Amino acid sequence: MNDLTVSLVQTSIQWHNPVGNRDLLTDLLASALNGPGLTDLIVLPEMFTTGFSMEAQAQSEPYPGPTLDWMCSQAAYYDAVIMGSVLTQDGDSYFNRLLWVRPDGTHSCYDKRHLFRMAGEHEVYKPGNCLLLEEWRGWRIRPLICYDLRFPVWSRNTRAAPYDLLLYVANWPQPRTEIWKALLRARAIENQAYTVGVNRLGTDGLGHDYEGQSALLDMQGDYVAQAGNLQTVLTHTLRAAPLRQLRERMPFLLDADEFALSGC
Repeated sequence: MNDLTVSLVQTSIQWHNPVGNRDLLTDLLASALNGPGLTDLIVLPEMFTTGFSMEAQAQSEPYPGPTLDWMCSQAAYYDAVIMGSVLTQDGDSYFNRLLWVRPDGTHSCYDKRHLFRMAGEHEVYKPGNCLLLEEWRGWRIRPLICYDLRFPVWSRNTRAAPYDLLLYVANWPQPRTEIWKALLRARAIENQAYTVGVNRLGTDGLGHDYEGQSALLDMQGDYVAQAGNLQTVLTHTLRAAPLRQLRERMPFLLDADEFALSGC
């Protein structure tokens, strides 16, 4: 397993403006990465084309749709996986759907499992029931969405399906920023994995403020890189050797309880 370079995209999101948001991200990536070969994985926030909206009927896009096309072009250009979640209609149902798009144009999906009932998300969107585990350039990666962060069983690193990197894309509001930080540290420590959280900035159309605080943590819960509250593409290389060495020296996961998730 070689080292892996990851780019965390922290930005404001224009409310209900997919074209404007895609254009903003195109420019932001071009300015930060300046061409292919500089990163392996680009991580965008949750619902990065619309903001965290419950207006699914008006704001969703078909699957596949224009944002998937845009992600395919970006992945091909940067020779990197690009991922983030999109408000999606598939058949008669709406999903908060994470798209994992590879440079060759193929992709995988993860539908958000834990829907944020305090905003009525569970009344609008259909929950997912399957975890996604991707292998990319030698790394095993588990991508999840926002509120999933509060549910450690769903993100648990297991002997049956182990991973090296845990990813969360989010619209996590400013009043709960300290909880965001604490939970990211907890998930990194308990799963003995590098952990990334990518959050948005700005104010959404409902008046909710977002402070960002996107971060990359190592397998002991220590910060490797932090975005603070600035618009940025934070790029950092994850080193494989320390992860392997820690797991060999302290193989906690060998003593983890085995369990099965119903419906998964």
